[in-house]
Amino acid sequence: MITTRKATRREIFGWSMFDFANQAYTLLIITVIFGDLYTRLVVGDAPDYRLGNLLWSLALCLSYALVVASAPLLGAIMDYAQAKKRMLFASYLLTVASTALLYFVSPGHIWLGFALVVVSNTAYSVGESFIASFLPFLGDSDELGRISGLGWALGYAGGLVSAGFVLLFLGEVSAENFERMRWVGPFAAVFFLVAAIPTFLWVREPPVGRHRTLDRGVLRAAYGRLLGTLRSVSHFPDLGLLFASILFAMAGVYVIVAFSFIYGAQIIGWSEGTRNLMFIVVQITALLGALLFGALQGRLGGRRTYALTLVLWIAAILAIYFVGALTAAINRSFGLALAVEEVFLFAGLLSGLSLGSSQSVGRALVGMFAPEHRAAELFGFWGLFSKLAAIFGIFGVGLLQWLFGLHGAVLFCIALFALALLPLAAIDEARGVGAARRADEQARAGEA
Repeated sequence: MITTRKATRREIFGWSMFDFANQAYTLLIITVIFGDLYTRLVVGDAPDYRLGNLLWSLALCLSYALVVASAPLLGAIMDYAQAKKRMLFASYLLTVASTALLYFVSPGHIWLGFALVVVSNTAYSVGESFIASFLPFLGDSDELGRISGLGWALGYAGGLVSAGFVLLFLGEVSAENFERMRWVGPFAAVFFLVAAIPTFLWVREPPVGRHRTLDRGVLRAAYGRLLGTLRSVSHFPDLGLLFASILFAMAGVYVIVAFSFIYGAQIIGWSEGTRNLMFIVVQITALLGALLFGALQGRLGGRRTYALTLVLWIAAILAIYFVGALTAAINRSFGLALAVEEVFLFAGLLSGLSLGSSQSVGRALVGMFAPEHRAAELFGFWGLFSKLAAIFGIFGVGLLQWLFGLHGAVLFCIALFALALLPLAAIDEARGVGAARRADEQARAGEA
């Protein structure tokens, strides 16, 4: 890809700090704390929490549906009106405000919690696409894997810092401890607010489009650009195949993100100590996975590296499902007396490596295949396919666990990651990068 300028180290660091900052929302609200708080205490339909799990699934799916409906058009507006930083800032402020308001969600306030999760997760999710659209401008195509890996690695470091603080000082999710745990929303909001400041200080607006006021005229022009992109989709076959793979892969990823700690609490029945240790294991291995596979991408290529991450995911899901049998086999073979929750940590290790690597490499591949002049728009499509995947995956598992229980429903993820491997066989990485370069050259020729 032909880049218009080389980003400085400070700018790359500033861009990566947004990943550091927003991971507090993902982990504290979606994965570790508030999901468990909502299903077990706010809804509280013990003993199996099927209604709580279903409502949690629906809240996430509704937020992702809003992203699916809006992300490509918002991306086109950003490209046309040179508005990447402005719109990123707006999504950031909305995420911070709605997350802070989660403090007011008490047991029985089912629909207030539902609404705030929808708003905050929608704003957070479009912000993911917005910040990713800066990636093609930070380096050459062969550097994007390393840069994306740095961002994801800092993200998991941010998650380790933020959630580690909450787990140590706020304690366990229980009715007796609710008055302390309700501060998780304000804490996540303040962490995001402060830690993302370097992004807005040091990351420059990419020189794409012309600065325009965000009015109806811009909306009409952006809609026209979006229709033009849809008509030219055949010019980017490898990006289309990658989006198809991402659809299935991210469906599986979102299921794990949304239900892994709920699974630990409800199926494994883990202790607070094991929950905290699992969090640490996942964050550290995800950080290492992002760095390791980001470096591997420069050697093996993006397509092969991405395929490896999907195979690793399948191994992780098998370890989760068969953890009981695996524990019994280890104890028999080595004369040990390990508890299931201790062996479950091994599944967490594999999941962490898979989580950090698959998202980092997938984002970098989109950056390689996306022309610069339509980067935000095409990363909007990345957001569309990612969140469409989330709706499909989370709602599917929500229904399956309603019918068969959460333990059986997890097998659905294996099918999702296996399906994600299929489109990769037809991707030609050099062809995808070349198509992006030609599109940028044609755009510059037309402007001249």
